[in-house]
Amino acid sequence: MMRYLVWSLRLFVFLVFVAFAAKNSDPVTLSYYLGYAYELPLSIALLIFFALGTGCGYLSAYANKPKNNKPKTN
Repeated sequence: MMRYLVWSLRLFVFLVFVAFAAKNSDPVTLSYYLGYAYELPLSIALLIFFALGTGCGYLSAYANKPKNNKPKTN
């Protein structure tokens, strides 16, 4: 029973994301230094920056993780 609830929740979230991407397909221009500019759909730009932010968060959490390589002595 719980498995069906989890899969139905996943399906709902996926459909919400698909609807969001369909409604936000207007192009946005990302401008960089030296005259570089890229034009992407808004949903793709948001997905890219969300993934980059998540990756940076994971890397910073891993970098601050204390290393415990010493064996315990009693």
